[in-house]
Amino acid sequence: MGLFLIKGILIGFLFGVPAGAVGAMTAQRTLNYGIKAGLLTGLGSSVADCLYACVGAFGLTLISDFLLQYQSIINLAGGCLILGMGIRMLWMKSVQMKNTPDSVMGIRMFLSSFAVGITNPAAILTFLFAFSWFGINGETGIFEGIGLVCGVFLGTYIWWGTLSGVTALFKKKSKKNHLSIMNRVFGVLLILFGTVVMVRNFIN
Repeated sequence: MGLFLIKGILIGFLFGVPAGAVGAMTAQRTLNYGIKAGLLTGLGSSVADCLYACVGAFGLTLISDFLLQYQSIINLAGGCLILGMGIRMLWMKSVQMKNTPDSVMGIRMFLSSFAVGITNPAAILTFLFAFSWFGINGETGIFEGIGLVCGVFLGTYIWWGTLSGVTALFKKKSKKNHLSIMNRVFGVLLILFGTVVMVRNFIN
């Protein structure tokens, strides 16, 4: 189980590095609301990745077949969500700075990043490829599978924690009037990510 846990951590960390839309969300929220906001955002994505890792690790073909069959619709929903958040962020005129988000805001941050992560059914195939590359086949036992999934969660969350920490350090050294510029930059990035998802979905 320990070996599978280590492999899962490596897979999760490598899987999380191409940050994408959630990375932009994590960095933007850390800048505006503090490191706790970034960690809550990353947590939502890690939970989504963990669920898809479960599907791949335990060979839940009924679920994977359903998700992959309707991945175009699910991807379209995710693209619209990312695009909407990008537009909202782009036109954000000012942000009331908070050291930590309140409970309602924290739940919204978690759910929004979870929604972005869960609307990418192709992640199942990515995990299956990663498992195969690390020499893990579809015949893992229950304890090995649990270790693998827990490792994936830890690996992705280590990455989000690292990104939040680096962003928090950057925040301390930056000027407050730069935040509005950064909000627009991240807004543009999210719009681009959302547009790419939608265009790629229609092309496929």
